[in-house]
Amino acid sequence: MSYNNWLFNAIKSAIFYLGLLIIVFLTGIVSGVSYFQSPLKRQKTLSVGNHLIMQWLNLICKIDVQVTGLENIPTGACVILCNHESAWESFYLQWLLQPASFVLKQELMWLPFFGWSLAAMAPIAIDRNKPLSSIRTVLNKGQKRLNRDIRVVIYPEGTRRPHANLGTFKTGGAALAKTAKVPIIPIAHNAGAHWPTNTWIKTPGTIHLIIGKPIETSNQSPRELTDAAKDWIMSAINNNGPKTS
Repeated sequence: MSYNNWLFNAIKSAIFYLGLLIIVFLTGIVSGVSYFQSPLKRQKTLSVGNHLIMQWLNLICKIDVQVTGLENIPTGACVILCNHESAWESFYLQWLLQPASFVLKQELMWLPFFGWSLAAMAPIAIDRNKPLSSIRTVLNKGQKRLNRDIRVVIYPEGTRRPHANLGTFKTGGAALAKTAKVPIIPIAHNAGAHWPTNTWIKTPGTIHLIIGKPIETSNQSPRELTDAAKDWIMSAINNNGPKTS
C-alpha cells in the first residue's frame, strides 16, 4: 500500500471513529430509557445503533457486507459459533441475528455508554479468569435464553485473532447446544481483512459473511461438534466466500 493510500485510509478511519463515538454515546443514553421496554423490544431498539454504525462504516470507509446463507438461520433457538477476528462482527451480528444473546467478557460491560448498551441487551457475561465458573454461567444462562427462543452467539476462540488464523476452539458452545438439544449454526467471515484487530486503520472492500447449515447435536460429543464447526469455518474462509477483496 502506498503512503498516499495509507494516509487516505487513516483519515477516513479517524472520521469513522468520531461518528462511532457519537453513535455509541447516543445509544448509551437511549439504553437507560429502553429499560421500560420488554427485553426483546429493547434489543430491537438498541440494535438500530449497530445498524447505523454499519451504514457509517460503508459511507466513510467504503466497507460493505455480503451475506450468504441467511436462510440457514432457524426461526427458533440455536447456538451460533463464529470466528472472532474483529470488533465488526459484534456490531453486525447483534443487529443481524436478533433476538440474540452474546457471550462476552464482563469487563466490556464496565465501559461507559458502550457497556450500558451491552448490558441492556442481556448478554451472558463471564469472568475469563474463572473458567469453571464461566462454563457454568454459559450453560445456565444460555439454557434460559434458548428456552425463550433467543439465539446464543459464542466466539469459541475466546479472543480476537488475526485474519484467517483460527485459534483453539473451546467446547462450551457445543456443550450448551447439546444440553439444550438445539442445532449449532457455524458462521465464517473475513472482517479482519478490512477491520483488523491490530490497527485502527480500516481497509476498503467487501466483508463476506457465510452462514452454514445447521449441525445437529444429538449424535456427537461436544468436542466432535466443536471440531466440525471449526473445520467448516476454516473451509469457508479458505475456499468459499470470505476473501480479502
